[in-house]
Amino acid sequence: MTIFESILLGIVQGLAEFLPISSSGHLAILQHFFKIDSEKVLPFAVLLHVGTLISLVAVYYKDLWDLIKELGAMCKDIVQGRGPRLYANTTRKLGFLIIIATFPTAVIGLLFNDLFNNMYSSMLAVGICLIITGTLLWIAEKTVKQGKEIRGMRIRDAFLIGVFQGIAIAPGISRSGSTIVGGLFSGLSRELTVRFAFLISVPSILGAVILEGPSAFADGFSKELVLPILIGVVTAAIFGFLAIKTMIRLVSGKRLTVFSWYTWIIGAALLVYVLVTELM
Repeated sequence: MTIFESILLGIVQGLAEFLPISSSGHLAILQHFFKIDSEKVLPFAVLLHVGTLISLVAVYYKDLWDLIKELGAMCKDIVQGRGPRLYANTTRKLGFLIIIATFPTAVIGLLFNDLFNNMYSSMLAVGICLIITGTLLWIAEKTVKQGKEIRGMRIRDAFLIGVFQGIAIAPGISRSGSTIVGGLFSGLSRELTVRFAFLISVPSILGAVILEGPSAFADGFSKELVLPILIGVVTAAIFGFLAIKTMIRLVSGKRLTVFSWYTWIIGAALLVYVLVTELM
């Protein structure tokens, strides 16, 4: 892998992980057209997730620290016999709802991981999924009314968002886009929608690194990949940070439909590409 390819993949991972355009779909497209062997760069792909995790921590460090402190307070309540008191305050409730949202995501990932992995080599599947992403964004932006904050959020809301996140394992279905759609469909306020969508991505991304890491590094990796990996991780972190900040503004400004047009165009172009190659 060249330095140029590592920078390109880092930019795509950082932007597409948090913009609703599907990082997995874009990486699959790049690997297809640049003839990159996915098995050989699996360690690189796993570590790119570390880069995006760094960008999440950089933006939401205060929320994450508050959640960690509240977890300690909850453990203290349990030891003192007062129980978990899951609704003691909004921070503790938020942490509980993040756990609820993570559950369906994990179940879907474990049950359908092989199916979704097989889709990475199919440009037809990626194109269809990108069109689905654009359509969901368009419907949510045009038809949904929002308003609920954490106090009004219910377990079923978190569960629905978790289901949307689980479906996003398919390449071409945007994780950030689908969770934001789930939040809007649940009637959450736009600020809470984007905040919750990004916070629940922390255990999702961390889980992906933990699950994929052992197999990715089982045979080690070439020393020649060390520099490209470092450059790619730093690039993903920088562009991930910028993408998160951009999404916060765009969701609040009701401008998600711009990504509908983008994913429709890319998805349609892939379908045309598949049709032409089949006919040739």
